[in-house]
Amino acid sequence: MKKWSRRIVGSLIALIAAVWLIGSQLPVEHHATTSAEYGHPPEAVWAVISDFSTSPTWRSAIDTVDRLPDRNGRPSWRETGSYGSMALELEEHLPPLRMVTRITDPDLPFGGGWTYEIEPLASGSRLTITENGEIYNPAFRFLSRFVFGYTETMDRYLEDLATRLEAEITARTFRTAK
Repeated sequence: MKKWSRRIVGSLIALIAAVWLIGSQLPVEHHATTSAEYGHPPEAVWAVISDFSTSPTWRSAIDTVDRLPDRNGRPSWRETGSYGSMALELEEHLPPLRMVTRITDPDLPFGGGWTYEIEPLASGSRLTITENGEIYNPAFRFLSRFVFGYTETMDRYLEDLATRLEAEITARTFRTAK
């Protein structure tokens, strides 16, 4: 093997080791929040976000939603899309203000749930999504923290919702906590 190819291979191994080492030092759990304001009342926003069966018609990352048997007396479904497939359940349902969903698929490299809170405003409503997530794989922890960001999926969700509502997002807020 030539000297330059050994250097390339050695550099790649060092990079992978650094990503793994840094990722292993990051916490498994994270909490991130993002919100958007829409010129629609809470009931209109709720009608869209709580109807999981129609998600493929407006969420750009979702191809299919399949209803699964209830878990612990709660609705459960499987979403399949650009990120793969995951099973979820509805943990809390308080129309039209609060909903909590949780990932129930034990074989994924991540877990956790989303809390959706809709606040009425004079000009419409604010949807706040909080992710209480867990990332088990150190390399994925590194990528989530330093490359993708913890709010990427939630941000796409809020943008897709604006498109579905045929509305512009009138204000945005981002908060990430460790």
